[in-house]
Amino acid sequence: MKYHDALDELRGGGVREWALGALDEVAGGLSGIAAVRHPLGFLCLPVERAGEYGVCVHIWSATARPAGNTTSQVHCHSWDLVSHVLYGQVHNVRAVVTDAGPDAGHRVFSVTSSPEGDVIRPTGRTVSCATGRIDIFGPGDTYTLQAGTFHSSVIPEGVETATVALGRNRPGLADLSLGPLDAPIHHIRREHCDARETVRAAELARRNLRTSNTLGG
Repeated sequence: MKYHDALDELRGGGVREWALGALDEVAGGLSGIAAVRHPLGFLCLPVERAGEYGVCVHIWSATARPAGNTTSQVHCHSWDLVSHVLYGQVHNVRAVVTDAGPDAGHRVFSVTSSPEGDVIRPTGRTVSCATGRIDIFGPGDTYTLQAGTFHSSVIPEGVETATVALGRNRPGLADLSLGPLDAPIHHIRREHCDARETVRAAELARRNLRTSNTLGG
C-alpha cells in the first residue's frame, strides 16, 4: 500500500526520492492519475485512495488555473494529516473557532466528497473565528494535524510549493468548512484536468523538486 510505503520513506529520510518516482510515473503518462483542481487552491495528484488511507501530491503554482471556493480557506479534516513539504513554503494557520450567537461571522458547513464533487451543507452551528498559532514549514519539513482541527494552509505569494499529504480517516468525524451565514446547500463539481495538464503539472513539480535546495527528507 502506497500510504505505508510513503510513511516508511518519510520516517527513513527517502520521501524526496519516493516523490520523484511518483512524479516520474505521472509525467510519463504511466499512472492513470488525473490532476484535480482543489477548491483550496492547489492541484491534487491523487496517488492512492484505498479505504481509510490516502496519499496525494499537492501543487501550488501561479501557472495553474485555480478552482472556485464558495466557503473559505478555513476548514478541518475528518482524517489525520501528515504533510511533508517537498519544496516552497507552507504557513499552517490554526483557527480559533468559538460558538457564537448574534455576533457570529461564519456558519459551519459539512462537506461530503465523492468523485463527482462536493456537497456543501449548512449546519445549525454559527461561530466566530480568529487567527491562532502560525507555523511555517519549508523544504524537508514534516508536520502533522489531527482530524477535527480548524486551520488553513497559506502559501506566500509567488512561492512555488508542493507537498506530500498522507491521510488516515477517523470514523465518526466530518469534513467541515467555515462559510457565509446565509449560504444554502449547494454542489461543487470537482474539475479533473486533462492528460496534458496533468503531465505538465507533474513535470513542473518534478523540475522544481530536482532543483530545490532540500537537504535530505
